[in-house]
Amino acid sequence: MHYESDLPQVQIAKQLGLSTATISRLLQRARTEGIVRIEVRDLVVPDALGAALERALGLRRVAVIESPPGGGGMALAGPLGTMLKTANMAPGAVLALGWGRAIGGVLEAGLPPMPGVLVVPATGGMSQHQAHFQINEFARVAAEQIGGTAFFLHAPVLPSAVARESFLADPGIAQAVALWDRIDVAVVGVGLPHALNAPDASVATPDEQMLVDAAGDVVRHYFDVQGTPIDWEGAERLIAVSPEQLRKARLCIGVASGEAKAESIIGAARARLINALVTDAATAQAILDKFSASA
Repeated sequence: MHYESDLPQVQIAKQLGLSTATISRLLQRARTEGIVRIEVRDLVVPDALGAALERALGLRRVAVIESPPGGGGMALAGPLGTMLKTANMAPGAVLALGWGRAIGGVLEAGLPPMPGVLVVPATGGMSQHQAHFQINEFARVAAEQIGGTAFFLHAPVLPSAVARESFLADPGIAQAVALWDRIDVAVVGVGLPHALNAPDASVATPDEQMLVDAAGDVVRHYFDVQGTPIDWEGAERLIAVSPEQLRKARLCIGVASGEAKAESIIGAARARLINALVTDAATAQAILDKFSASA
């Protein structure tokens, strides 16, 4: 309760019906008997990790935070907000948003004011119930938070080839899609390989799930750890921002955490699908370790 849940001794004593002195003695005994061990790690400060990642991956900007365990996307909202504020997006600039838990987390925490900025989804919609797949809702929430204007994409991300042309001919959809050529800043997640991401496998087609060489994806554009694109049946039918449009953006910020994503992030940077990164210190160190091992 004290070390894992960070509860004060007074509260623990009250919950267990013991005296504070007894709790103190038990905690001391736990250390004496080796049940609890205190370790002081030799940490690299986040700024140094960020600078090292910029050099290693050739990124324009990196923000690293000492994220608490379980902080998730919400913990990354602060450094992302700072990065967005310093991007100096003027009214009429375009902010594109990807989907995923990390993006959902930063939106839950909130984005900084950016009055007049246009917010557009980076993909069409998906037939999924989970909150982190609701791309149009992401655009609405983000626009409300920043004081901007939301554009919605009422089209599926993966229609048939015939239906795709019909959707893109719709004036409302065409207006939103046209903004992809004008993206100033994109904020996207970096996906794990499907073999490591079983709970989300239902969003992927069988062909996508067979991409055993994929290190990850950005907006369902797949790549290996060297950044080489991996084609799949359906890629040509996507209603989603293209790799070329992401590469033209002034900033394409990958928001990702989790040491399991180290190779995914390396591949995304090498594929030039992200040119900036917001992550936590443990993930940053894992990326550097993987990068050094593969260099």
